Amino acid sequence: MKIVILERSSVGEDVSVDCIGKLGDLTIYDNTVRVEEVQERVKDADIIIANKSPLREETLKDAPDVKLICEFATGYDNCDLAYCTSRGIKVANVRDYCTAMVAQHTFTLALALSQKLFYYDEYVKSGEYSTQSRFSHFDLPFYELEGKTWGIIGMGNIGRRVAKIATAFGCRVIFYSITGRSNYREYPQVNKETLLRESDFVSLHCPLSDLSRNFIDRDALKKMKKDAVLVNVARGGVVNNADLYEALEAGEIAGAGLDVVEKEPLETGNPLSRLKDSNRLIITPHLAWASVEARRRCVEEACLNIAAFLRGEERNIVNP
Repeated sequence: MKIVILERSSVGEDVSVDCIGKLGDLTIYDNTVRVEEVQERVKDADIIIANKSPLREETLKDAPDVKLICEFATGYDNCDLAYCTSRGIKVANVRDYCTAMVAQHTFTLALALSQKLFYYDEYVKSGEYSTQSRFSHFDLPFYELEGKTWGIIGMGNIGRRVAKIATAFGCRVIFYSITGRSNYREYPQVNKETLLRESDFVSLHCPLSDLSRNFIDRDALKKMKKDAVLVNVARGGVVNNADLYEALEAGEIAGAGLDVVEKEPLETGNPLSRLKDSNRLIITPHLAWASVEARRRCVEEACLNIAAFLRGEERNIVNP
């Protein structure tokens, strides 16, 4: 089997992919973005491993031997599933490999914003703390999580982990299902308006779809509390970035922590790039999933997907 990794850099050079090399004749590319690059690099492949590279008719039509596409990710929106199915190409993703890290990052962002950590760190490092007469400084108010309401959009594996952590902090947890089909009963399921109106923290853990695109827009932001904190560790398109910028500038919500933006990397034309106040907005470069442990699990799971396929078994296949 000829195996091609199109985006080796997506899992980091500090994580080995040697296990994949044991499964076939492996060709590795650090990154593959342009359509013509994909076309050329997959034309002789039996198995393709990718993350964001576009895999659709345009890039696969001249690759007659492709039998399996393996994602170095849970998401597979870079693949045209309908086309792959029509060709008999199976698509496999990696599941639940970064749940712990994404949940951890959710609270990293929320706590940094709610406790004004950037302000207080700068206060000490600027030398101002050393010149004051009293032992403490708390002039910029901050608040406890205990007793607050934490609203979750998307109660999958990550949402459930976040719910448990929020509960441990003493929060009341409520959630909203994008599809309306959730039968999860451990926490109260509410409608969108109730969640936005009652939540002190809103965290997003849903996939990007026609139902979730621009889920947080101008109208949604106006329904949130003025002292609420929004955290998006899902997909950039779930939050309308221009509307969020206007809401933050107008003081309609207290802060936002984002690990994802509408187009990545962050473009200078995105209005959020102009907001430099880290007490109101923190943006990290799509790294919530990327602990060393999670990236190792990602590669290991991809290896297991390929090994199962070679045995004639279906593992984590997302298309019929």
